[in-house]
Amino acid sequence: MKTILSIIFPAKADNTIRGIKLPLYFFILIAVIGTVRSCIHIFSHDGGAGSIAGMNLDVGGANEVILAFALWGAEQLIYALIQWVVILRYRSLVPLMWGMQLLETMGRMLIGQLKPITFSHTPPGAYQNYIYLLLSVAMLALSLWSASKQVQKVS
Repeated sequence: MKTILSIIFPAKADNTIRGIKLPLYFFILIAVIGTVRSCIHIFSHDGGAGSIAGMNLDVGGANEVILAFALWGAEQLIYALIQWVVILRYRSLVPLMWGMQLLETMGRMLIGQLKPITFSHTPPGAYQNYIYLLLSVAMLALSLWSASKQVQKVS
């Protein structure tokens, strides 16, 4: 248990990859997708609410929905920027970030269940949640397993 915690929360955050690099490569992909997705929510005329998610924006309050999507995009961009900082400078925190990605995905899925809304079609994010959930579990487990094997070889 101590090894797992020391991998997730290293005493020194540096640019060292502990274990294999596959979790880093998938993390870069997640950061690219997050950056693009956030910019769509911020800069798209409807925040992606109608054009991508399939929400009916021909109702009262549509501007508020578009604003909420743009605000969500701003939050996603902040999260993506943190991901890029980890990728470029603090790669030893990749296992921690996979844990954070897992929590963020589960939180989105839970909120979607607690506050359901109707779409004209299933938005891409609904499928993406399941992919991210599986990917996060797999990459977190892989990064912990491979880093702990590396620690055991050194010891």
